[in-house]
Amino acid sequence: MSRTAGWLRRQVPGIVALALVASAFLIARPPTTSAAEMDDMARRFSFTPMEIALPPGLPRNTVRKVNKRYAHIASWISSVGAGIAMNDLDGDGRSNDLCVVDTRSDRVVVTPTPGVGDGRYAPFALTFGSLPSSDRMAPMGCVPGDYNEDGRADLLVYYWGRTPVVYLARSTAGGLSDAAYSATELVPGAGGSTYTGPLWNTNSATVADFDGDGHPDVYIGNYFPDGPVLDPSVDNGVTMNRSMSNGLNGGDDHFFRFTGSTGGATPTARYERIDDALPKNVSKGWALGSSSLDLDGDLLPELYLAHDFGPDRLLHNLSTPGHLRFAPVEAIRTPLVPKSKVLGHDSFKGMGVDFGDLNGDGLYDMFVSNITTSFGIEESNFAFISTARDQADLRTQMADGRAPWSDESAPLNLSWSGWGWDVKIADFDNSGTPVIAQSTGFVKGKTNRWPQLQELATANDDVVANPLWWPNVDSNDDVGGHQTLAFFVKDSQGRYANLAEKLGLAVPVPTRGIATGDVEGDGRLDFAVARQWDKPIFYHNDSPDAGAFLGLRLTQDKAALPGALPAPGTPVIGAEVTATLPDGRTFVQRVDGGSGHAGKRSHEVHIGLGHGVSGPVRVQLQWRDGSGQPHRQDLQLSPGWHDVQLGSQANER
Repeated sequence: MSRTAGWLRRQVPGIVALALVASAFLIARPPTTSAAEMDDMARRFSFTPMEIALPPGLPRNTVRKVNKRYAHIASWISSVGAGIAMNDLDGDGRSNDLCVVDTRSDRVVVTPTPGVGDGRYAPFALTFGSLPSSDRMAPMGCVPGDYNEDGRADLLVYYWGRTPVVYLARSTAGGLSDAAYSATELVPGAGGSTYTGPLWNTNSATVADFDGDGHPDVYIGNYFPDGPVLDPSVDNGVTMNRSMSNGLNGGDDHFFRFTGSTGGATPTARYERIDDALPKNVSKGWALGSSSLDLDGDLLPELYLAHDFGPDRLLHNLSTPGHLRFAPVEAIRTPLVPKSKVLGHDSFKGMGVDFGDLNGDGLYDMFVSNITTSFGIEESNFAFISTARDQADLRTQMADGRAPWSDESAPLNLSWSGWGWDVKIADFDNSGTPVIAQSTGFVKGKTNRWPQLQELATANDDVVANPLWWPNVDSNDDVGGHQTLAFFVKDSQGRYANLAEKLGLAVPVPTRGIATGDVEGDGRLDFAVARQWDKPIFYHNDSPDAGAFLGLRLTQDKAALPGALPAPGTPVIGAEVTATLPDGRTFVQRVDGGSGHAGKRSHEVHIGLGHGVSGPVRVQLQWRDGSGQPHRQDLQLSPGWHDVQLGSQANER
């Protein structure tokens, strides 16, 4: 036997093994959408990018000044903070106003959406007024809401380096400007001109009536433990996560329960701080995203927390008026499912979350963003699909501590996209089938640092809490910096295809917040995107053949307090809408108080109905009135926009 033949004979087992692995990969690999079908799907959508106006003269920084212990990872510490929200802030009846958190200037800017009506007022940056401030803080997000219940839109802004500020709209203002808002502390006590209060490092907030008393409450999720993260004069007082998969040493979370308010020229809003509503091992997670809505039908909103360094938490709401209480619920792990893919047990890097009905069964599903980069850190996004028979079954299982959702991201082709952040589930072409829009990307530079990050991901938990052991990430380094927005559309086989490139959305810039709303009232959802260390962008929806839609503006039936500034009304956060077509198809949606990572959708309810729908739609509304009493009412509504006031009854204006 020749030397070559002998060598080949010795390699046969290896060759066979490789062949088996390759065959198994080809068999197990989910089928992909054909190029022809993707082209057909893309023709349903069209978006025109438009520049968002910002005040002149703002700084254009590219990195933050940080604590000396973080100096070698300054770009890592500077990787969050770009946020955006879309809503009706000036009371003209359209969600055509933006609240932008611009990392380049560390300013919070209010500006009209581009296009129609963009000259209604000049863009302006919010200031602290008489509240204390410092140069060692940075805004991270903006959440519109009516925080003093006077019928006008206010803004809650959360920060690294201080507690949140509520900007209450003055009823006497003649129009939108910085002077139209009264800056108010969410946490009373800070005084003077220089901020000396608690050094919270907040990365998530959502608003809902958590205790069922008829008034909005606020959840605040902190990332780093309280400390001087952005103070370059010190070399202490900060830490990193104690584990890459079970980090439970993050900042404490807090709830704020509404207790009273006033309106007028000097409005006020009072909230009681509650720190014991969550179990300690939940409250100490590294929060990057949150979403609240009622899952079990009792009009008490559940809460999903997306935690960096895992595990995420789904919390069953067991509150009563005046008393907040939540209990974690977890999915049942089966032998063939990895622990990391089980709701409540995962070890991934949760960044953002949104709820929507992805399979049309009338029950909410969840999409969760994680880190999903090939040859980087390839975890998996989660598409948690409900496995309950109906809402009654879901309610029973949650009462027993079980979470009836299963991750189907792989068969749905939703597992991988990049370093994921914010996510919005929305119907952009009114087809009746929602799209999943996701922001991705981390740090943009020239030198690839994925190898060093991989080493860190496998490091011993005893060393990762010390920033000294983290690899350098400076302004020249790149970690997923050229990843792009994802735009997942369901194909004819029920799988999803990312159409971002075909639609011109695949711009290689790290993105963070995504905000949605209908700026013109034409029924087509537009969206805006916050970019990390780059200018934000607005996408006008010009989809050529959109289907019918149902749009609802659901507000409290009480009259707004009088004043010069128009009042769109107090949104009924958490109100649930179920629309049923004559053919039996059912759609669920809610008035959202702020879901995701750093992007907030408008308070309007938007439901795509598909083509061929012209007659009345049966709509069931469920809500709590201003005293906390639950109500349910059926209406017959034609497609289009409707303004409905909710009190003891639902009345269309």
